Amino acid sequence: MLKAYDKVIELNPQYSNPWNGKGNVLYNLKKYDEAIKAYDKAIKVEPWNSYAWNNKGLALDKLKKHDKAIKAYAEAIKINPQLKTIKEVL
Repeated sequence: MLKAYDKVIELNPQYSNPWNGKGNVLYNLKKYDEAIKAYDKAIKVEPWNSYAWNNKGLALDKLKKHDKAIKAYAEAIKINPQLKTIKEVL
């Protein structure tokens, strides 16, 4: 699955969804640091991607970086207030 995301990213690195998807795969593999890097790429491309912000928060939380996680969640909610009612988005 990572190879598929890498191929899509290679074709269009300015599209945030593949970066977010790659982050989700890495998150599910418990590679949280790598997942955060992928989410950061998604956020760099599209700072309004609330799902990337939320997923970054989830990964930061797994690394016990709670202050940073809260900031990521807050950004996600600022962009998309409906995320307040969602426990986990991935």
